[in-house]
Amino acid sequence: MEIYNSTVPTRMVTADTEPVSVESRRTWFREHDPGRYPIWVAEDGGEIAGWLSLSPFYDGRPAYHATAEVGVYVSENHRRKGLGRWLVGETIRRGPELGLKTLTAGAFAHNGPSLRLFESFGFEHWAHFPKVAELDGIERDLVVLGLRLDGPQPPVSR
Repeated sequence: MEIYNSTVPTRMVTADTEPVSVESRRTWFREHDPGRYPIWVAEDGGEIAGWLSLSPFYDGRPAYHATAEVGVYVSENHRRKGLGRWLVGETIRRGPELGLKTLTAGAFAHNGPSLRLFESFGFEHWAHFPKVAELDGIERDLVVLGLRLDGPQPPVSR
């Protein structure tokens, strides 16, 4: 939660406007089945430096069973070291083992680093929702990106 909550004041990464508590996320954490919708952690120097979660797409309705939403967070002092790239690359590589065919990700349109990260793996802009979020009185756009896992993938490096 420390890594996640550190992104709240930036108004770049999450639509949460206040930090969230561990208690409020317990159910969310328990719903992440390691064999289907895992949470993976990246370490740097023995320290938890980032994490990625896969979540059911669109409330887990059965027809979307082969699609998952990606959320990736890296602590500020570990950014630009390739950890986010490694996490997304591992997700693409291991997604088919989890029964996934499609990955989606949402990012604010003003979050250039996240957009570039996903685009570097071939994620395409599948939707643009103008002014759907309001952060500190500023309306922000949401971009939904998507990637089919059955096509050619760029090489993964860290």
